[in-house]
Amino acid sequence: MPYAATDDGCRLYYEEAGTGTVIVFVHEFGGDHRSWEPQMRHFSRWYRCITYAARGFPPSDVPTDPQRYGQARAAADIGAVLDAVGVEKAYVVGNSMGGFAALHFALSQPQRCLGAVVAGCGYGADPARNATFRAESAVVAEAFEREGAQQMSTWYGVGPARVQFQAKDPRGHAEHVAVLAEHDAVGAALTMRNVQIPRPLLFEMTDELSRCEPPVLIIAGDEDNGVLEADLMLKRTIPRCGLAILPRTGHVSNLEEPALFNLFVERFLLGVGNDAWTPRDRRAMSSSMTGAVAQPE
Repeated sequence: MPYAATDDGCRLYYEEAGTGTVIVFVHEFGGDHRSWEPQMRHFSRWYRCITYAARGFPPSDVPTDPQRYGQARAAADIGAVLDAVGVEKAYVVGNSMGGFAALHFALSQPQRCLGAVVAGCGYGADPARNATFRAESAVVAEAFEREGAQQMSTWYGVGPARVQFQAKDPRGHAEHVAVLAEHDAVGAALTMRNVQIPRPLLFEMTDELSRCEPPVLIIAGDEDNGVLEADLMLKRTIPRCGLAILPRTGHVSNLEEPALFNLFVERFLLGVGNDAWTPRDRRAMSSSMTGAVAQPE
C-alpha cells in the first residue's frame, strides 16, 4: 500500500486514480479516505485524484503522542501527500475537519494551492459558541475511549446534521456509519482533543483570511447549523471566494448530494482554470442595497 511520509515520521495511507491536474480530497472526522469515493470516481475521469487517511485514521499511522496532532499539522500533512506523489501544486477539497485543513493549507502554503473547496467548515468558529463546541467535542472523545467506535457510532452517526443523509439515502448513510464504526478509538480521541477542540477560531482570523491568495469555494448544507454563520463570514472576508448552499442538506454534503456537490466543484475548477474566479467586484461591496446612495471611492 502507498504511504506518504511526514516530517515527524508519520505514514499517511493514500489512494489515487486518473491523470492530469491533481485534486487532493481531505476527509471529515466521521469518515476516512473512503468517504470521497463518489468524487474519486467522478473527477478521476479528467483529473489525477488523491485521497488519504488522516493521521490517527488507519491504515495511516496512529501516533499516541498528543503533540503529533494539531491544526497546523493537519494542513502540513496535505503538503506531505503532494511530496509523496511528486506534485508541487494541487487543488484541495475538504469537508468539515478536512475543510479546515484545506483552508489552513491555502493560508499557510498558498504557493502550492491552486484552489480550495472548503465544505462543512465552521464548527466552533464563533467565540460565542466555542465553549459549547469544546464541551461536546470532549464528550465525543471520551465516548470513543469509554464505549468504543462501534457503540458510539450508533448515536454520533445520527447527529442533527447527519439525519438528513439517513432520510434521503439509508443505504449510503449506513455505509457512512460503518466507516465511523471502524475508527481507531485512540486516534479518534486524540484527533478530537488535539485538532478539533484547540483549532484557531475563524472569527478571530479575519485579517489573515482577508489576505488569502488562492481562490476558495465554500460549500454548506442549509441544515448544517454549525457552519452557516461562519461560512457567510468566510464568503465576505476571503477575496476570491464563492459560497454554495445545498438545500435540505446536512453535514456530509459530498455523500448526501454527490451530484450537486460535484457540479459546484466542477464549476469552481472551470472558473479557476480559465482565470474567471476573480476577486469580488468592489461595487458589490457597497453598504447601499440598491446603489441609490453614493459610496466613497
